[in-house]
Amino acid sequence: MADETTATATATKRKSSTTRSLWPSVLRWIPTSTNHIIAAEKRLLSLIKTPYTQEQVNIGSGPPGSKVRWFRSTSDESRFINTVTFDSKEDSPTLVMIHGYGASQGFFFRNFDALAKHFRVIAIDQLGWGGSSRPDFTCKSTEETEAWFIDSFEEWRKAKNLSNFILLGHSFGGYIAAKYALKHPEHIKHLILVGSAGFSSETDDSERPTHFRATWKGALLNHLWESNFTPQKVIRGFGPFGPDMVRKYTSARFGAYSTGKVLTEDESRLLTDYVYHTLAAKASGELCLKYIFSFGAFARVPLLHRVLRLIFDSMRFTKRTVRKNVLGIVLHLYPPPSYGWKGGHFAFIDNPTGFHAAVLYGCRKFLSPDQDNDPLPEGLISA
Repeated sequence: MADETTATATATKRKSSTTRSLWPSVLRWIPTSTNHIIAAEKRLLSLIKTPYTQEQVNIGSGPPGSKVRWFRSTSDESRFINTVTFDSKEDSPTLVMIHGYGASQGFFFRNFDALAKHFRVIAIDQLGWGGSSRPDFTCKSTEETEAWFIDSFEEWRKAKNLSNFILLGHSFGGYIAAKYALKHPEHIKHLILVGSAGFSSETDDSERPTHFRATWKGALLNHLWESNFTPQKVIRGFGPFGPDMVRKYTSARFGAYSTGKVLTEDESRLLTDYVYHTLAAKASGELCLKYIFSFGAFARVPLLHRVLRLIFDSMRFTKRTVRKNVLGIVLHLYPPPSYGWKGGHFAFIDNPTGFHAAVLYGCRKFLSPDQDNDPLPEGLISA
């Protein structure tokens, strides 16, 4: 088990309002802070055996008038991307992992040890999530919102001096990873999308959402959606009762109603603590929701219309490869398998062994060129 001292954080100066409070956390209505998030992250990652470093990567301030205006802020305060990097063998290919909506890089805690045996693994909290900076969200369009995530990731890449890396994104993180690859294909040698969001639009299935919005329930939910009412606002609204709400969710989703390998008692406790603090902190990146997706989680600017011709069914496993002639990028889409596999949207938590097998198979030519024509591992099917 990695000692917490293994994680070395880059010293950063933050405003006292984001890291300190005159009130003890037990007396706050929302008992969290940036310090709480990082501490919860370290406790969760104490389950990992592979040594790692944790740092806050400075991506600049980007005030209006500068060449980097990705968060449309009037503040000249520097922003940071929370980053963990795991030790690996020399010359291992670099694998960068991006989390989904409502998550953070710690959700991959069951995967770091296994993947670090083959890759230099780097996982980040996207801007406005987890332990990263949480600027006021001022975007007013889909274009600006995409730029918030894509351009901040590019500034992070520059700061880390990375290129020619494998990029893996889950759910909303898959959408951002794909959009980043479209804008900066020269830096990506492979793209892995896991349960990726954003492939289809409402027009691809216009009948059901239209009929549902015509009902009073649909009208209410649509109003809440367009008002940017997020699940995180519910957690904050319950104040000190929020942690118990999150505990019930994690216990059910990854325990009683798990579709795969249930969490151990320690895993459940530490993940619950981590998830609460990442959800209850200041609203920032979460406010992207209505600009990226219309009601029903249909993408406003779908990936399907840009590059991909395959819709990804996250409840079945199929290994599919799509080549984009202009970009020259190979995309492997990995849902969980339909037989002999327990797993759902969080395949990397529900079935880490199968998830690792899928990732290793998809990246085999980067790990061992002579294995490029190896057959699919047991449990995976090709389509």
